[in-house]
Amino acid sequence: MPEPTEPDTGAAVQPGRVAAFFDVDNTIIRGASSFHLAVGLYRRGFFRSSDIVRFAGHQARYLAFGENRQQIDEVRERALEIMQGRSVAEVVAIAEDIYDEVLSLRIFPGTQRLLDQHLRAGHQVWLVTATPVEIADIIARRLGATGAIGTVAEHREGFYTGRLVGDLLHGKAKASAVRALAERQGVDLSQSFAYGDSTNDVPILSEVGFPCAINPDGRLRRHAAEVGWPVREFRGRRNATRRGVDAATVAGSAWVLGLVVRAVRRALRARWEGR
Repeated sequence: MPEPTEPDTGAAVQPGRVAAFFDVDNTIIRGASSFHLAVGLYRRGFFRSSDIVRFAGHQARYLAFGENRQQIDEVRERALEIMQGRSVAEVVAIAEDIYDEVLSLRIFPGTQRLLDQHLRAGHQVWLVTATPVEIADIIARRLGATGAIGTVAEHREGFYTGRLVGDLLHGKAKASAVRALAERQGVDLSQSFAYGDSTNDVPILSEVGFPCAINPDGRLRRHAAEVGWPVREFRGRRNATRRGVDAATVAGSAWVLGLVVRAVRRALRARWEGR
């Protein structure tokens, strides 16, 4: 695939007034970043085995079929319940480890090149995602982006309350956040760029002059064709991708099942030894 090129935005527009807005999951990183954070938290005793199995099921469906608002809401509610009373500093430290151990290895090289291209052009680069802002900030910092907008979990005196500040940053909420940021930063949206992978990203893609679908699900691919948006596919040939997703889903399910079996064995062993 040829290197993506940027449209001529015109000499009259200062580079600092141009921004590129990137979705994260399946646009920058393969799969759902929140799932990998959940696995890291599980390993450190935050979640029960049943929770990680539920999250793994959502991850498999997300990889195979794209985003589903009902599934996202279910994961959000359970995650907020689990995080109540936990230390923000502890979660941020764990998220740093998860980036190093997992997320850095799952970045699409094509999207990385595109992001770097915007930075070299002097554009602001923002990640806009439903992912918790703590992990979104880490990904943005590690990639050299300007910053990140993510879902904000309320915390008081350094501990999570189990509630959100505002709503999940998803769909139309992303577009509203981008408009507010553009006003604060003096960004000209008509000369700016946006990248996303699902129909839930249509609101943010529609806010800018230069939208682009990256690794789109079927519905976004059809919409992009109807409205004339460019499409970039960084997953390789689609048939190969389909097989890869199936293999990843099976392997991931087996891996999670192994985690659960080991956890159950440890619990039974501890109970037996305690007699």
